Amino acid sequence: MQTYFYQLADEITARMQGNERFTCTYSAEDSDFVRLNHSAVRQAGSVTQRALALDLINGARHTSESISLSGDLELDRARINAMLARSREKIPHLTDDPHHLYATEIHSSEHHGKNQLAQTSDTVPAILDAGQARDMVGLYASGGMYAGFANSLGQRNWFSSYNHNLEWSFYAETDKAVKSGYAGFTWDPVEFQGKVDWANEQLDVLSHPSHTIQPGRYRVYISPYALYDVVGMLSWGCFGLKSHRTKQTPLLRMLEGKEKLNPSVTVLENTRDGIAPNFQDAGFVKPDTVTLIEGGELRSTLVSPRSAKEYDLPTNAASSQEAPESVEILGGNIPQDSILRELDTGIYINNVWYLNYSDRNACRMTGMTRFATFWVENGEIKAPLSVMRFDETLYRMLGDNLIGLTAERDLIMDSTTYQARSTESGRLPGILVGEFSFTL
Repeated sequence: MQTYFYQLADEITARMQGNERFTCTYSAEDSDFVRLNHSAVRQAGSVTQRALALDLINGARHTSESISLSGDLELDRARINAMLARSREKIPHLTDDPHHLYATEIHSSEHHGKNQLAQTSDTVPAILDAGQARDMVGLYASGGMYAGFANSLGQRNWFSSYNHNLEWSFYAETDKAVKSGYAGFTWDPVEFQGKVDWANEQLDVLSHPSHTIQPGRYRVYISPYALYDVVGMLSWGCFGLKSHRTKQTPLLRMLEGKEKLNPSVTVLENTRDGIAPNFQDAGFVKPDTVTLIEGGELRSTLVSPRSAKEYDLPTNAASSQEAPESVEILGGNIPQDSILRELDTGIYINNVWYLNYSDRNACRMTGMTRFATFWVENGEIKAPLSVMRFDETLYRMLGDNLIGLTAERDLIMDSTTYQARSTESGRLPGILVGEFSFTL
């Protein structure tokens, strides 16, 4: 696949005319998908797809197009020729782009992930066994994910990753369910069974009558999966240079020095250990890590090439959205197996639902508890909690009211499959928070 992409890049290079230059990116996957419902396979299949996106550049003007590839050189050569013809027709009608920036120094690289994946024919029976006598619903995806970059200057980059991602729920009734996930690069039966056993314990508690609490402030534990949704909200402008310079970031109070997070909070963009390519579509190579927050204080921003050009700063190869793709929060010192004891009396939040900003400038978020959220007394889960709405700022959640973070962290891979499997991921701890606000 890598050789084929490089061959196509050489073909495009040979077709450049006059002052033309190009950058192009390649994305592909060979994935197995299995959908489950009522603990049975309802849909199974494999997807092999390849796509090429090309940016044709002439001076300060450029235009982009993308095509699907067949893997047949003659067919794909004809598609590329047609794409180049369309792009050449557009260029004279475009205006100069003052913020367009692409790599002109050659930094070629190769990253080949190890394929240690178990066969789907082996993992699916294990998943079905876990769902015996349960109403199990889920999606399993596994396989190789590939990315490439090339330009007319001779730069070539390649990246591959092989991973699996299982998201499933054990349903009791209506909205009573335990949602779980297991993602990684190898299938560990012991680790998977541990997650299944914990989900089963929670499912048994869901048969108890629901416990209702009054609006107020409570001690809570927020699982890594719930925290991943919170961190996802931070991707909306919290870490990008553009949003900081235009004062449109939800972290404005931190930027102005009016707020800090707890000193135990350090947030990274950890490309080295993620599943996203270590280069971006303008040809810039990403550093292994970028420290976004360190010791509770802002340290760096994600700088896309366009922002770098606009503000005359170096780029760190962030995407055009300037959002983390491989986010990581360092762990703390609370052992995961003692979290109920540390929580003592309060609320155990597995998942959140309908998360949004209620006051973006204050980094205040609102949402609802979802699925298996439990009332805990004296370190013991007593009952499922009725659905509650919360409203809380990041500065209280990860700041003043943060009690601690778990030492262990979960690898979470985004399960979305729009057009292709997502390459976003996170490695996050759970957090223990005091005085967490529930509004109704």
